[in-house]
Amino acid sequence: MRTLVTHIVLCMALLTAWPASAADTPARRSNWGNKMLEYKHDFILEQVKLTKEQQDKFLPLYESMEREIFNVNREAREQAKKVAAMARPTDADYAAAAEALAGAKYREGVIEKSYYDKFEKILNKKQLFQLKQAEIKFTRTMLSRGNRNKK
Repeated sequence: MRTLVTHIVLCMALLTAWPASAADTPARRSNWGNKMLEYKHDFILEQVKLTKEQQDKFLPLYESMEREIFNVNREAREQAKKVAAMARPTDADYAAAAEALAGAKYREGVIEKSYYDKFEKILNKKQLFQLKQAEIKFTRTMLSRGNRNKK
């Protein structure tokens, strides 16, 4: 479960990471993020081989889970950014930010487990397993592509 959460965090980081530049606009970042999510969903659907009926039930739930996890991480990152920007953060400020970041991992797990219970009603056991494998494979694929671009 911890490894999966790590992969989800990395994936969400990839989905939100876009270099800030003068030509970079919120609309452009949003478009890029939407394309990345669409690519991820297509990748997962290809790997898991869902029927059309399963897709219609699964994708809205999966997107909802991703939004919840994204929001949890965004809140934690915002709190950490505030502390990092402080001129003289106190130990209490550092502790609160560290707790928010660590707590985000826990909250991700809770969210994922609650959706796993919902996914069980749509997917068979093999597909549930393949879903986790597809998420890991997607993250690895994105990370390896990013590393190739840096060379």
